[in-house]
Amino acid sequence: MSAAPDSLSIAFVVDRFGSRFGGAEAYGVALMRELVAAGHRVTVFAREYDPACELRLPFHAIRLSRRWPSWVRVWLFARRAARLTRQGFDIVHSHMNGWCGDVEVIHVTPVRYRWRVQPVGAVKRLFSYISPRVQTYLGLEARRVHARPGHRVVAVSHLIAHQLEQAYRRPVADFPVIAPGVAAVPAVSAGQRQRRRAELGLPAHGTLCLLVARNPMRKGLPTVLDALTTLPDDVLLLVVGANAAARDCVAQAPEAVRRRVHLVAETSHVAPYYQAADLYVHPTLNDSFGMAPLEAMSFGLPVVLSPAPWCGFAQYVQDGDEALVISHPERADELAAAVARLCSDEALRVHLRQGMRQVLARHAWPEVARRYLALYDEVLRERCAAPHGRA
Repeated sequence: MSAAPDSLSIAFVVDRFGSRFGGAEAYGVALMRELVAAGHRVTVFAREYDPACELRLPFHAIRLSRRWPSWVRVWLFARRAARLTRQGFDIVHSHMNGWCGDVEVIHVTPVRYRWRVQPVGAVKRLFSYISPRVQTYLGLEARRVHARPGHRVVAVSHLIAHQLEQAYRRPVADFPVIAPGVAAVPAVSAGQRQRRRAELGLPAHGTLCLLVARNPMRKGLPTVLDALTTLPDDVLLLVVGANAAARDCVAQAPEAVRRRVHLVAETSHVAPYYQAADLYVHPTLNDSFGMAPLEAMSFGLPVVLSPAPWCGFAQYVQDGDEALVISHPERADELAAAVARLCSDEALRVHLRQGMRQVLARHAWPEVARRYLALYDEVLRERCAAPHGRA
């Protein structure tokens, strides 16, 4: 075989398949949708497949007993995924820690970077050498990133690529960066925004700030609540994906803040909430990339972000031209000032929307899929040249 066949058989390995589970999962759904539309055959291997997901693909469930500790379940998942995908597929594309993938996509801070590069207390570091949990994660990741023919490790952001470089002392070029994409959506008019608010039972008036997260606490909810204490009463907050911790956090806020916050549970259908909002706030404490603010831009929402290294997406935007970037995720005063500017300065909102078009053009899903297909072609060529085929 000198090139990839016109129609590839692809095994996609992920923890859970469905956009409602988080940014990394939404990345997988959108990418597989593009690959299927291009004529390729995708089979999903996962613990769970969201029944509300509109993309229906062949599915092999890898279910594990909850009696096992989480680190044991991760190891068992990796072993079963490797066995189930060993034959019958041209490409195994994995988002999971383990060794089954021809293409391994790293969405989070590498385990080795956290335990061997970042500053860690002496006792905690010593404990990591005897902890079966940490050693399991380190061992799985070492097998995952091990350099071999017909294998690629993809980072979803430049931040992750540089962390892999430091953790494994390999050239950063060994870790190609393919950032998440975004789908084009129609512009939302003022009338449509008002109708969406009415449909969702949201206030008709006021500036509605949006935060979408599977874990709002990690995405900066406390900072947003602190910012609201100094902002006018007509600045409101909508949190989509509110869990118990988020509800407790809001319950402890001053009454003047609580009455301006609207909480929505995790949902597979977030588009209506983007359509109802006026701007997006993302003072995240930990995002290797950050798909939600990119999605917000696709709906025309001005975005306020944490800087890198807390938010990898900040490396892809120009502060003041494509988004507003605060200096630290816990600077509630800066977040409040940025929101106030967006509320009062129509020219700034127009300027940011113009800049967003460049960001969206750089992150179109068809371009992301094209880059993966080129990577698959490289993998298949190398595998054919290797004496023993797939490692």
